[in-house]
Amino acid sequence: MTGDGARRVCGVAPLDRAGPDELTFLADKRYADHLSACRAGVVLLAPEFASAPAAVGARVVVAKPYDALVALLPRFHRAPERPLGVHPTAQIGRGATIAPTASVDAYAVVGARATVGDRAWIGPHCVVGDGVTIGCDTWLVANVTCYAGTTLGDRVTIHAGARIGSDGFGYAFSDGAHRKIMHVGRCIIHDDVEIGANTCIDRGSVDDTVVGAGTKIDNLVHIAHNVHIGRLCLLMAQVGIAGSAHVEDGALLAGQAGIAGHATIGAGARVGAQAGAFGDVPPGETWSGYPARPHRESLKATAALFRLSALMKRIERLLDGGD
Repeated sequence: MTGDGARRVCGVAPLDRAGPDELTFLADKRYADHLSACRAGVVLLAPEFASAPAAVGARVVVAKPYDALVALLPRFHRAPERPLGVHPTAQIGRGATIAPTASVDAYAVVGARATVGDRAWIGPHCVVGDGVTIGCDTWLVANVTCYAGTTLGDRVTIHAGARIGSDGFGYAFSDGAHRKIMHVGRCIIHDDVEIGANTCIDRGSVDDTVVGAGTKIDNLVHIAHNVHIGRLCLLMAQVGIAGSAHVEDGALLAGQAGIAGHATIGAGARVGAQAGAFGDVPPGETWSGYPARPHRESLKATAALFRLSALMKRIERLLDGGD
């Protein structure tokens, strides 16, 4: 470290606008031009920028500045205050069990025979259906609905507007009409899962819909009935997974990827943004494109398509008698 060792900071900001009371970082040479004009109180620097000119209060050289910043972020985060107990406007159903250390906020509804675990927090206007189980330290932020048949593990976070355990999209055509297939399976969310705002996860039809421990799901994701998602997966914004698909441990689905029904995404596989996987993706492989295929093959196909316009012009000139 060089500079003012006693410098105090109270916030975090990007390199180009960090002030004297803020912490920032530089790990990528693409942003090195911002360093000379930076006025941050403290900057975390990769070794290659250790001697670069900067008018900062203090500089700390670390091998991985971004990782160091991530480790420090909790020091700047002020957790929301959780009011203990059940708000007078909350509605609690017959036979519901709410731990003494749990919180149920204004206008929340906890259905009959539901269970809310220690230190769980049911936010305002949430609905916890009949018989639902909410694990310890789980947080439903606001306007979350957990239908009957839902089980949430410990330390689950569900952001505003999410719908968990709703009926899947299943119909049978009979006598000139689409007849609804009743969904009697469950929706099971294991420990340490985070589910983004306005995401919808359907309950199973006859099987269960399952999300494995440690999986993180972004906003506006749809997971259909009977889907099984493994441990430590990442599902990014607007991913759609059709019924009975399996996503194995550690898989990553990038934004707007679509997975067809009954397909299997292998352990550790990656499906690129806006890809359409109509069949299985082998474990550990990266697939992209529409329809999805191995990433290198997809890049070659896209490059060939981009060359098609020039090729067509050459063909037209040949047909017209040109060179």
